[in-house]
Amino acid sequence: MNNSTVCLANATVCNGTSCVVPEEDFNTTLSVVLSTVLTILLSLVMFSMGCNVETKKFLGHVKRPWGICVGFLCQFGIMPLTGFVLSVTFDILPIQAVVVLIMGCCPGGTTSNILAYWADGDMDLSISMTTCSTLLALGMMPLCLLIYTKMWVDSGKIIIPYDKIGISLVALVVPVSIGMFVNHRWPHKAKIILKIGSITGALFIVFIAVAGGVLYQSAWIIEPKLWIIGTIFPLAGYSLGFFLARIAGQSWHRCRTVALETGMQNAQLCSTIVQLSFTTEELNLIFTFPLIYSIFQLIIAAIFLALYVAYKKYYRKDNMELPEGKGNEPVPESSFQKVNEGFQPDEKHTPADQKEKF
Repeated sequence: MNNSTVCLANATVCNGTSCVVPEEDFNTTLSVVLSTVLTILLSLVMFSMGCNVETKKFLGHVKRPWGICVGFLCQFGIMPLTGFVLSVTFDILPIQAVVVLIMGCCPGGTTSNILAYWADGDMDLSISMTTCSTLLALGMMPLCLLIYTKMWVDSGKIIIPYDKIGISLVALVVPVSIGMFVNHRWPHKAKIILKIGSITGALFIVFIAVAGGVLYQSAWIIEPKLWIIGTIFPLAGYSLGFFLARIAGQSWHRCRTVALETGMQNAQLCSTIVQLSFTTEELNLIFTFPLIYSIFQLIIAAIFLALYVAYKKYYRKDNMELPEGKGNEPVPESSFQKVNEGFQPDEKHTPADQKEKF
C-alpha cells in the first residue's frame, strides 16, 4: 500500500496504515496568543495616551507648528538616519537592521511626557509632539523603511512586510483618536484612564520581556553589536535632538522637551510590530532589540535627569537673594528667569516684591 495515500503529509512515522502525526508546536500557539495580547495591551496604552491630549492646546501647537516641525525633523529625520548609519557601521544582519530602523521610526511614548514634566519641559509641546508623531508614523514609518532598506531589499536579502506593519500602525492610531475624543467629552474620566494606562504601560514592558524570554530564548544570545547599538542609539537621539532644537532657536526648556521626545521611543509599539510582522526564526534574531533599547533609553534619560536636577539646585543656590521681610525663603533672580524659561518659580512675584530685594 502506498503510504502517501493513507498518511498525512506531516506524518513523521509511517508503518503500513499506522501513522504518527507530530503534536502541534506549543510555541506556535503561544506566539499567536502573545501577538493577540500585545495588540490589546498596546491599544489600551495608546488609548490612555490619547486621553492625555487636550484638543485646544493640541490645535494651538498645530497653528504655531515651529516646535512641532523641529520635533518632526528629529523624529523622522535624525532617528532613522542614525539607525541606518549604526546598522551599516556595525555591519549587522539585514533583518536586524530593519528592526533598528523600525525603532528609529517609532513615535514617542507616554514615558517621554512624564520625563518632560520632571525636566521642567514644555508639557504642551511634549504631548503635541507625541500625538503628531504617532499619527504621522502611519505614513512616515513605511516611507523611511522604503528609503533606508532599499540596498538590502534590492539585493533580495530581506522582504519588508509592509502590510503587517501598516495594520499594526492603524491599530495604534485608532485608539489614540478615540482617547482624544474621550478627553474632549469626559475630561475627568480621561484622567482616570490615563493613570490606568500609565501602569499598564509599565507592566507591558515586563510582560514582553518575560513572554519573549520564554518563547524566544535564543534571542538573548546575540552579538555584542546589538547591545552597543542599543546603547549608542538613544544617546545619539537625546543629544542630536537637543542640539538641533537649540540651533533652531528654541528655548532651553523646549530643547529638553525635543531631546526627550527624540530619544525616548515607543518600545512597546516596536515590540508589537516585530511580533506581528516576522516569523519565529526571524524573531529569534531580533526580538530582544526593542527591550535593549528600552532599557538603555531609560538609564540614559535617568542620568540626564539627575544631572539636570543637580545643576538646577546648584545654579539656583548661587543665584538666590532673600527678599526683605519674607523670612528665609529664597527667590531666583528675575534676569535668570528670562534667560532660561525652564526654571520658572512656582509663585509669581509682583514688581513691588522685586524692588524689596537687597
